[in-house]
Amino acid sequence: MNRRAFISLIATAAAWPRAARGQQGATRRIAIFHPAIPTTLLTETGGGSAWRAFFGELRRLGYVEGENLVIERYSAEGHHERYADLAREIVTRNPDVIVTGTNPVVIAFKAATSTIPVVAFMLDPLQAGLVTSLGRPGGNLTGITLDAGIENWGKRLQLLKEAVPSTTKAAFLGMREGWEGSSGQVVRDAAAQLGISLAFIFPQRGNPAEIERVFAEMEQQRPDAVLVSGEGDLYAHRQLIAELAEKKRLPTMCPYRDYVEAGALMGYAVDLAELLRRMADDVHQILKGAKPGDIPIYQPTKFELLI
Repeated sequence: MNRRAFISLIATAAAWPRAARGQQGATRRIAIFHPAIPTTLLTETGGGSAWRAFFGELRRLGYVEGENLVIERYSAEGHHERYADLAREIVTRNPDVIVTGTNPVVIAFKAATSTIPVVAFMLDPLQAGLVTSLGRPGGNLTGITLDAGIENWGKRLQLLKEAVPSTTKAAFLGMREGWEGSSGQVVRDAAAQLGISLAFIFPQRGNPAEIERVFAEMEQQRPDAVLVSGEGDLYAHRQLIAELAEKKRLPTMCPYRDYVEAGALMGYAVDLAELLRRMADDVHQILKGAKPGDIPIYQPTKFELLI
């Protein structure tokens, strides 16, 4: 080998690590859209333990905001009528991945794009018709389901009855789409089996004023206990819900640990923080080249009773 060829070979070899580092360190862009939590709380230090876990897992996987990751944050702040417009706006920005949740929001994104990967938290996506298979969802959607099947809503009502045996009338606090969907039907069936009269009370929007309004309405209906649904609109105001329930002496069954930590009576809950870590891993797989439709939707199998 002559001297010129040797120098050329050394220069090429030296460039390989730089090229590899450039690919690994390429800035990626994700959009996060929550139906209710303000964008200022969708951070590693705010938004509850679940979102802190999500951002912490991204960091552990090597994605650091401000270094190799750009995060664009959006919130409907409880206004359901904004879902479609915000979904279209986010799609025009063409992020690498969209992170979002709740079934109505997922429906808005399914209408807005069939190509940009969407990682979402959902409620029973198979029963809701969002996917045809949990093992291979297909298309551009993957993520996690927040329950292990709609029958768990019946289990929550049963546990609430066991904790408060005098319960003959319960209020179901949820958004209208939840009540009219599969989970609402299961709750109605369980209530009938347990001999519980069930009242449906829903906020028009996921904001504090509406939460306070529905609790004032509950006071008129005089339920013995409250079953809280799992929508993100309500989770965003879990502290207020727990405070109002305590103030009005209403035993409350909730779907997530954060409600109980905020002061609610009890929960039959998945580990929401662990589920959002799994969503961060889905984002990681997609950014490495995996197709979202090939990533199984994770369904939790472990629940814990919290009092």
